[in-house]
Amino acid sequence: MKIYNSISILPFCLIVSIMICLDAYAGTPEPLFAGAAAVDVSPTNFPVNMPGGFKANMAESVHDPLHARALVFSNGVTTLAMVVVDSLGVSREIGDEVKSNVSKRCGIAPEKILISSTHSHSAPSSMAATYRKILTDGIVESIVRAYGALRPASIGVSSYPMPEEVFCRRWFLKPGKMPLNPFGKMDQVKMNPSTSPDILDRPAGPTDPDITIISIQDAKRKPLALYANYSLHYVGHTPKARVSADYYGEFARLMPSRVGGDTNFVAMMSNGTSGDINNIPFLVTRPPREPFEQIRIIAQKAADAVWHARSKITSYDSNARLGMVQREITLSLRQPTAEQVTEARAVLAIKNEAERAKLPNLAENYARSTVAAFERKDKTLPIQLQAIRIGDLGVCCIPFETFAVIGLELKKRSPFPRTMVVGLANTSHGYLPTPEQHKLGGYETWIGTCRVQEDASVIIVNNLLEMLAELAK
Repeated sequence: MKIYNSISILPFCLIVSIMICLDAYAGTPEPLFAGAAAVDVSPTNFPVNMPGGFKANMAESVHDPLHARALVFSNGVTTLAMVVVDSLGVSREIGDEVKSNVSKRCGIAPEKILISSTHSHSAPSSMAATYRKILTDGIVESIVRAYGALRPASIGVSSYPMPEEVFCRRWFLKPGKMPLNPFGKMDQVKMNPSTSPDILDRPAGPTDPDITIISIQDAKRKPLALYANYSLHYVGHTPKARVSADYYGEFARLMPSRVGGDTNFVAMMSNGTSGDINNIPFLVTRPPREPFEQIRIIAQKAADAVWHARSKITSYDSNARLGMVQREITLSLRQPTAEQVTEARAVLAIKNEAERAKLPNLAENYARSTVAAFERKDKTLPIQLQAIRIGDLGVCCIPFETFAVIGLELKKRSPFPRTMVVGLANTSHGYLPTPEQHKLGGYETWIGTCRVQEDASVIIVNNLLEMLAELAK
């Protein structure tokens, strides 16, 4: 395990002394401290499966490294950590183990730690036997080192639009162009249809164009770290059989050159509300790209957009208020109807190859998912939500691949002047469409892809708004 970009530190006993002394003045806002670190969590044992699809996808080597990037804030009253991991998704089990170990090593409360994933599809499974320890130890180390690097700091928050690279991937098609779904039924919309204008009608949802950033500098106004958030799925088209952090890693590599950061500067890009968003311009024919080229293009444009966002910050706050609340809610798991179970079992019973070839695409995959949903013993799912306050910024943390319209609603209704929504936070429980999107059907709404009750997004939004209101007091 390699350690990169660990910020040089003040002795922590001195930091605590400074905090205590400054806090002694009645009515004086607590001074802000921040630290950041990045740890290489690339696999070392090959081959390893990269599970971002319906078929095995084995990696034989590393193209560009995976990292756990951690940012810790403290003001002597509240200490919280925000971690971004180059992973398809870090399981709740691993996240809980990481938080427990961090709490033992440096005292940060488990409920004050956010671990989110970038959702790179060219990364190993977090639960792979040969990889789990590397990943778990690396995430722990990133937080501990960021905590040890705490120093006086100030923050600025801003955003900048980059609308030209986010596209709704769910489309209404022209009459007669919709194929059957895996259940032999007809949806109203299709995910990732052909880019031919002959079949496309209109996208089924909005996009969120903004990159929102937290820019952190030290007491000498030297760039210390940067946390960005953009509602775009992974880009993909990485070199075959090679591990890659996708555009998130390339963005982090480029950012020091945009802000004048030194080798200790840590940048990270978190995944926003990208459950129905990708980088395919459906009505435009894009020239061919070599592997990794489109990733470089997106990362460069994102780094430029963040430079513009950072340039808009007119003042930094060295006494930013901190707060973080966590809430456990319980959602119902979706149950297939008796008719759906009968149809699924009939699909799985087909043995004749010619008859199986007539089935809709992925019919057998989703038949198995339907039967599994019917046979599982658990009928409910515990969900962990988090909300964070950093100065005048509110951060919502959702453990799903969340639709863009949900993020837009949270931003609109938030009590904070600016709000960021982090997806795949503390695990991923699948897709989170709205009830209106459920009515349209499509990949993200199918049983086996969307696990929880159809009004889950409404419940989650209401809870997060309550949590933000608590932090805004």
